[in-house]
Amino acid sequence: MEISVDISMYPLQQDYEAPILAFISQLEKEETVEVVRNELSTQVHGDYKTIMTLLEKEMFSVFTEIPDSIFVLKFVGNNRQGKLGV
Repeated sequence: MEISVDISMYPLQQDYEAPILAFISQLEKEETVEVVRNELSTQVHGDYKTIMTLLEKEMFSVFTEIPDSIFVLKFVGNNRQGKLGV
């Protein structure tokens, strides 16, 4: 099953940009998913199990380093890449 996820990350600290960019870079290392950067959020498109495993790993890493972080995720049950401007 293919899905799309819209992700916003909010590390509650002064230097918030570096952890966000590092998180996105880690997502981009997974070659089997498509990662689309935007100014306010990032979209990930691809296989459900691959994305969920990737998010579990990378979000755990963020929470380990910066416990005061917030993630807002929106899931769509199909791959929305290229549809309606996504």
